[in-house]
Amino acid sequence: MSLPKAIDFQSRAQLTERMDEPCTREELRACLHDIAWSNRLLLGYRPLFRWLGAMVPDLTRLELSGRRLHLVDVGCGNGDALRRIGRWARAHNLELELTGIDLNRDAISIAAELTTQPSRIRWEACDIFDYRPERRIDFVISSLFTHHLSESQIIRFLQWMERTAERGWFISDLSRAATPYRLYRAFAKVLCLHPFVQNDGPISIARAFVPQDWQKMCAAAGLAPNDFAIQEFTPARLCVSRRKP
Repeated sequence: MSLPKAIDFQSRAQLTERMDEPCTREELRACLHDIAWSNRLLLGYRPLFRWLGAMVPDLTRLELSGRRLHLVDVGCGNGDALRRIGRWARAHNLELELTGIDLNRDAISIAAELTTQPSRIRWEACDIFDYRPERRIDFVISSLFTHHLSESQIIRFLQWMERTAERGWFISDLSRAATPYRLYRAFAKVLCLHPFVQNDGPISIARAFVPQDWQKMCAAAGLAPNDFAIQEFTPARLCVSRRKP
């Protein structure tokens, strides 16, 4: 679908993305490659690693107690984030067990193909609400995932993370605003990114949320205001996190 000429950023756009529709594995592979590449170029991983970095002392203490920590990435795409987390963990002498989950079986196959051995990453193709982990989960993360969901699905996801993640969770997504919409539209076109990305990147921003939306959804999920943090990052990132005592 072509991008609309005008968007009201006061409310969430009711638009669909091309990558959410059926496509070939090769089309998906190229699309996910360009999403990961632009994510790195636009510092999209910075909020996640800042959150993880703040917990290094606690992670080290838990490891010294004999626990191997388990982190799950929901909507993992081609697995770029988990591979980076794996390298980060090794650099900090941490033994993290990593699991990537995606509803799209082709995405999981692509992630597995891109992951060189040896690796502690396990890949699972399933609906997150049907996921039955073999061992407990310490952390849940997601990146550029929640804008694909309805508000009721996000509330359910928040409740699932709150029940499941023993140490905390982290959501990194986009911030709905006109300026990043226009800038990313130009960015994707100038750099000749995959046609899906040129179409879906701006739509993702238009479908994203603002802090007030997250406050409302977290409250609906049963979280108290002091339970979670909402933080904006440049460019156009809005993150919601929970660190449990």
